[in-house]
Amino acid sequence: MISIHLKEIIQEALKEDIGMGDLTSESIFPSAHKSKGTFIAKSEGVIAGLEALSIIYNFLGADVEVRFYKKDGDKVSKKEVVATVEGSTRVLLSAERVILNIIQHLSGIATSTSEVIKLLNDESITVTDTRKTLPGLRSLQKYAVKCGGGKNHRFRLDDGVMIKDNHIKAAGSITKAVERVRSNIGHMVKIEVETESKDQVLEAVEANVDVIMLDNRTPAEITELVKVIPDNITVEVSGGITPKNINTFRGCGANVISLGWLTHSVKALDISFNLNT
Repeated sequence: MISIHLKEIIQEALKEDIGMGDLTSESIFPSAHKSKGTFIAKSEGVIAGLEALSIIYNFLGADVEVRFYKKDGDKVSKKEVVATVEGSTRVLLSAERVILNIIQHLSGIATSTSEVIKLLNDESITVTDTRKTLPGLRSLQKYAVKCGGGKNHRFRLDDGVMIKDNHIKAAGSITKAVERVRSNIGHMVKIEVETESKDQVLEAVEANVDVIMLDNRTPAEITELVKVIPDNITVEVSGGITPKNINTFRGCGANVISLGWLTHSVKALDISFNLNT
């Protein structure tokens, strides 16, 4: 995981959740009181975000012993122990919600990514995320996608050129947009064009772009459109693809399927924390 991003997010999360202090835990337990705790998966899935445990305990200034039984990217079964901790009761309880929020959310993304890849069942197609992420959490959400076996699309607008419908409308055509891009960027930057019709696909092919996105097309339409796209151009499909229909894209001829669903509509993996004094 990219620790620097996680640390920044954790710092803000702790400020948000703890505020000036945990009134309940600090009122009940003296600072020297020690406890043991266990993180347990309550449903099967793929784990992600475990680095958060050590970082959060360190932020709270406590010497907490953490023992991991799983690592990021591992599959976990229902009722399986993910990690055990031992240290200050105050800290274990104060950190509980922030830790669970992070690992439940990231594990949910990793689990959903793994499930989507299994449902697609086509090794010739790479499953990727999109930029449809929660503000401030992009690096972590994209990390979780990788834990689930997927790949990352652009992280940011400066990662690559992606000419979308509004760019095309404002520029006047795909050809004009591509020409302007090539006059302003270096040869190392790939160019992707989003298309909505066969005419646009043919224009993008003529412009010799690196990637052509077939947006909101049916599997049958994609199968026909890839026939006019040369092998040196990567074919990406996107738009309205979810676990309910991704299997219908198996064997469609695309190289990449990108799903915003992976990061904006997933369900958290159910993980609990049980304290044992």
